[in-house]
Amino acid sequence: MSLDSRRAVAATLLLCLAASQAAILVLTPVLPALASDLEVSTATAGQLRTVSGLSAGLTALCAGLLAARVGLRELLGAGLVFIAASSAISAVAPSFAVIAFAQLGIGIGVGLSYTAAIAAVADWTTPADRSGVLAIALLGPPIAWIVGMPLSGLVGEASWRLAWIAAPMAFSLVALAVLARRVSAPPASRRADIRVVLTYPGVVRWSTGELLAYSAWAGTLVFIGALFVESYGLSSGETGLVLGAGALVLIPGNLLFRRWIDDHGRALLVALALGAAVSVAVLGAFRPSTWFSLGVFSILAFLAGGRTLAGAAAGLDLAPELVLGVTGIRTAALQLGYFLGAAVGGLALAAGGYRALGLALSVLFVGATVPHLLPGAARNPHPQLP
Repeated sequence: MSLDSRRAVAATLLLCLAASQAAILVLTPVLPALASDLEVSTATAGQLRTVSGLSAGLTALCAGLLAARVGLRELLGAGLVFIAASSAISAVAPSFAVIAFAQLGIGIGVGLSYTAAIAAVADWTTPADRSGVLAIALLGPPIAWIVGMPLSGLVGEASWRLAWIAAPMAFSLVALAVLARRVSAPPASRRADIRVVLTYPGVVRWSTGELLAYSAWAGTLVFIGALFVESYGLSSGETGLVLGAGALVLIPGNLLFRRWIDDHGRALLVALALGAAVSVAVLGAFRPSTWFSLGVFSILAFLAGGRTLAGAAAGLDLAPELVLGVTGIRTAALQLGYFLGAAVGGLALAAGGYRALGLALSVLFVGATVPHLLPGAARNPHPQLP
């Protein structure tokens, strides 16, 4: 695989993942404003991610059934179209019920695009190039943070509705334009039935750990904007800039831990999750200043960036013959994690404030280590089809 070809694949998938992540993150800096405008509580508004997370998770679990019918480029394109159209509906939604309905389309788009993008890392590259392309492609979500979060916050100063146009809709249209340049490839030789994929050694353990870790991280993402607004009185624009700055460390977290993944992947998954558990508990319990909370959040984001890469690499090694099914499970874990994280986080926030929120998310991070500590949890890098 030539250098130019490798770069083109990595850049295309980076843009697709950035668009997908922008659709997830757009609510973070404008959540209080949206809640106030639509006359619901912040905790209730946070459940919009519950709706899209559930939709995305179910879509991802079914994506493998399309493996033998639709090529990865077409799946990516369909997902991006769903994101763009649903973002437009969200921007003009007259009520909370309408924007909640639009989140179903956002979820379908995220489920398709995220699943197909990670699967394309394996399908569009050689084994020797895979880890490098994966590391670059996974920079898409932090770039969505760094660019999309401040952008959403700044335009959200005028109206939270504009954030949907400036971030997920615009990102999706750019990704579609780049994706259109890629030549379509034939579908896979067989569909990736979820029942078959789950029979592979290690898949259930790995996906359980991913679900719990993503639930904790997603709960943080849903409510971190509100924490800064309600704890320190920041505007949505200031919140977007603060969170964008904190997300910068996702990039070195992604790149730094890459060198240890092949030899120490399981240990990394455990160590990074435990570090994140401590960080999120501190984030909720101690809020003496904006700078302190930003520092703790930055540490948490650094650890999350490394764990995301380690988890993705472990998944691609589990069942390479049915890669769309495996990445569908991973996307489902990520998006259902938003469902679980938003639900658990909302209940904890309503019951005991941000201290309870931090403790609840910390428990989820600790739970994510259990599947990797149980006997027989070692990686199975080259399983065979049954």
